[in-house]
Amino acid sequence: MRVGSFVLAAQFPGQGQGEALHRAVRSAEVAEEAGLDSVWLAEHHFVPYGTCPSAITLAALLLGRTRRLRVGTAVSVLPTAHPVALGEQAALLHLTSGGRFSLGVGRGGPWVDLEVFGSGLAAYEKGFPESLDLLVRWLRDPSVSADGERYRFREVPVVPRPSEALTEADGPEVIVACTSPASVRLAAERGLPMLLGMHVGDEEKAEMVGLWRKHARAAGRSPDEIALAAHVSAGVCQIADKRTDAVEALVKAMPGWLRQGLEAHVTVDGRHRSMRDPVAYTELLCGLHPVGTPRLCADRLAATSERTGISRFALLVEGSGDLAATEENVRRLGAEVLPHLG
Repeated sequence: MRVGSFVLAAQFPGQGQGEALHRAVRSAEVAEEAGLDSVWLAEHHFVPYGTCPSAITLAALLLGRTRRLRVGTAVSVLPTAHPVALGEQAALLHLTSGGRFSLGVGRGGPWVDLEVFGSGLAAYEKGFPESLDLLVRWLRDPSVSADGERYRFREVPVVPRPSEALTEADGPEVIVACTSPASVRLAAERGLPMLLGMHVGDEEKAEMVGLWRKHARAAGRSPDEIALAAHVSAGVCQIADKRTDAVEALVKAMPGWLRQGLEAHVTVDGRHRSMRDPVAYTELLCGLHPVGTPRLCADRLAATSERTGISRFALLVEGSGDLAATEENVRRLGAEVLPHLG
């Protein structure tokens, strides 16, 4: 089992954006010191929900500051990025880090980002498969051309070629954030592992893994490829000597962050959107994920792995909103939870 942290660089009420980013960087450095496997970086634009606008840029910084830790994006938003530019950056990080970089990609949402970056609503609603396929070809082939609806260009060489890396012959792994049966099928047909969100529990994640396997078999993926697919489960982790203390720490801090962060999202076309109740959502997360004593957290992770078949975790550790508490949370995860997991 491989356990990592999920970093949003969340801006809690009363905090500055620099403070949020400093906590994000420091929590990743502590994750390596504590023996965690990885750190996964979120990407958001124009909202305090997350203050990192470029997950791959922050990944570059953290790969330079660490020596062992795997660093991944969770996720780089494809509709607002050119897949070739993103592929070039991913190849660069893969080669220069010795294969420690993972590229997680997703469709994002119908946000004003689409207007600001000029990609338009069609890139979100219809363009994700084309962008994903172009990105994967860039990371696997020696030269690439495109003749799609959105991207058209003559054949050009891939420089640098990530497949020249000594650590992973096929270049960096690509992971797809999946929230619907359609996205599960998209990932499965291409043999790409999934990143499953922290808003769903074990039962739904197990169903999505089962659906992924069904579509992967139908697409002709080999039994070994299907069995070895390293899906990632996102969650929340807060450790305390008593479960009530862990829950209290999150219920005290997270609703304020969620309220201001989620309310700041603006849709590109004015469509109505409903927002979760911040307190109820925090309580839901506390019930779904490892929140409590070290033993409880270990048992919860083991149970999720057993029920879903997922062995990689990306856990939000900054839910208290406090730098010192976040560092302590990460250190306890490494020292008191990981030894129980084997």
